[in-house]
Parts: sequence; structure tokens; C-alpha cells
Amino acid sequence: MRTLSLLASLLLVVACSPNAEHTTPARPVRTVVATVEQLAPEVSYSGEVVARYVTPLSFRVNGKLAERRVDVGSRVKPGQTLARLELEDLNLNAASQQAARHAAESELARAKAEYDRYVQLREKKLVSELDFKRIETALRVAEAQYEQALAQSRVFDNQASYGQLTADAAGVITAIQAEVGQVVGAGQPVMTLAKAGEREITIDVPESRIDELKKAAEILITLWANPDVAYKGKVREIAPDADRVTRTYTTRISILNPDDAVQLGMTATVSLKGVANAGIKLPLTALYQIGAKPMVWIVGNDEKVSLREVSIGQFYDNDVVILSGLNGGERVVTAGVNRLVEGQHVALMEAP
Repeated sequence: MRTLSLLASLLLVVACSPNAEHTTPARPVRTVVATVEQLAPEVSYSGEVVARYVTPLSFRVNGKLAERRVDVGSRVKPGQTLARLELEDLNLNAASQQAARHAAESELARAKAEYDRYVQLREKKLVSELDFKRIETALRVAEAQYEQALAQSRVFDNQASYGQLTADAAGVITAIQAEVGQVVGAGQPVMTLAKAGEREITIDVPESRIDELKKAAEILITLWANPDVAYKGKVREIAPDADRVTRTYTTRISILNPDDAVQLGMTATVSLKGVANAGIKLPLTALYQIGAKPMVWIVGNDEKVSLREVSIGQFYDNDVVILSGLNGGERVVTAGVNRLVEGQHVALMEAP
């Protein structure tokens, strides 16, 4: 009886308790409705005028620099002497080898005369076949030694001429890497020659804008020194890998209609025209990063959020272009993205 009374009391307490269902309040967020639009930005890069062909010039032999006849900015012609090494050692080596060649030539003449004499003695059977073979072998050795001395003499003669550094093409000296009195090694750059002819602009392009550069309908180049004149350009080369520090790709733009006003080292602006990409522009605050993947929060019809990965394009001030992963008409959270969780109910701070 006592047990039944206790059970009835418990049922009465439960029946009289208020509904304790726990509800989480919706988190207020700012959103924007995604709109697909054609983006035609005015994209420009700063660059420098450079020569297409740049050659480091060096001597082909070791030596001490005795004379330098050009400076930075000097215009040179093909065959013009640019610098000279001290030639005394080179000339002595050449003279020494010439003496060795003359000695080998004399030895060859003596061996040939001896061979001719033994030929006559052999015909009269006055020498043995073994002695004749010995003289014949000596002649072959003398001939080989003479050919060797002659080749070495030519090498040292050439080396003596290598003491003169000459320009192999017309152009402008853009750098000097050695001064008079300095000992330089064979192949060590002494100066740099920018060859006359084609001129280019070098620019650094971010990875996200490589496709944009390739799609440009027109490329215009203006010089800071003369901004009123525009030159047509064309992409000639894009580096196959990015710079390790800046993570940009070095790109060379050929100038299609250069004139005398385009000088090496000038600063230029490269502008891309006719770049049109379809995309959705969102505030940067809409991006939510998980690892290396850019994400955005999508608000569903039930006013609950879900996370979605997107592909981003170029940046415009405080905005970013979404290239894929998002459809027009979808509502995206633009503020408060770091405090949301999957499936969370939100309250829109703007009118839907």
C-alpha cells in the first residue's frame, strides 16, 4: 500500500512539471545572394624593358685583366675589342711550343734521311731486316711527334689570340663584372652584352592570374617615361615554375612595334584588355578555410547552414571571385563564418 502511494506521488510530480524541451537560439549572420556576372577587370602589371638575348662575355683562357675598353651603357659592334688580358705569358707559351714544333720537325727530317739511307742499304742487302724495321719504326715515331707538336703549337697560337675579348654581335654592355688588375678564370663572366634587336617586358604574374593572361584579347604596353604612347604586346614565354619566394611566374611580353624610345631598363606597364570571366563576386569575409581548401557557408531554405568547397579566382580589393562550387541565387554567409557549425540554425540580419 505504501509502495502504491509513492508511485502515485511520482506520477503527479511528472504530470505537473512544465515542458523542459531545450531550444538553441538562432545565430544572427549577414548574408548575400550569389549573382553570376561577367567580370571584365582592368588588369595591369609593372615590368622592365629587357633584351630578348643577353650574353655573359668571358675569356677562354686564364689571365690578368690588363685593359677594359668599354663601360656600362657602351654600344658595341661585332668584332669590336672589349677587353684584353696580359699577353706576355700567352705569347711565351706560344713561342715555347713553336720551338718544340721546330725541334720535332728537325727530328723528323733526320729520321727520314736515315730511313732513305737504310732503304738503299737494304736494296744492296747490307743491313738486316731487323735493323731496317727499327729505322722504319723510328721514322713513324718522329712523324707522330711532329704531328703532335704541330697540333699543340696551333692550340697555343689560338690561346694567344684568346687574350682579346671581342663582341660577337652588336648591342649594349649592361654590366661589368671584372676590373683591370683582376685575375680572371676561363669562362668567368667579365661583362654582359644585351644584343641589339628584340625588346621585351618582364613581369611577375600570380598563379591565380595565369589563365587570365592567356585569355587576354589584347596586351598594351606603356612606358612610364612616355605614357601617351601605347605599344602592342604578345606573351612569348611563361616560366614553367614559380619563384620560391614570391610564388609568381616570370613572364616575358614581346613588344611588337618598338621604336627608338624603348630603351633597356625603362619601367613599363603591361595592361590586359578584353579579359572577361564569368564568376560570382563575394566579400573576402565570406571565405572559410579548412586546411588549404577555401569554403563558404550556404544558407538553405530551412535557414540552416552547410559548408561547401569552392574554387576561387582573382581578388579585387576586398572581394574575391568564385569560379566554381557556387550557383547563382544561393545565399552565402558573409559575416560570422568562424562561429558556425554544420546544420546550425541562423537568423538573417537582412531582409530575405
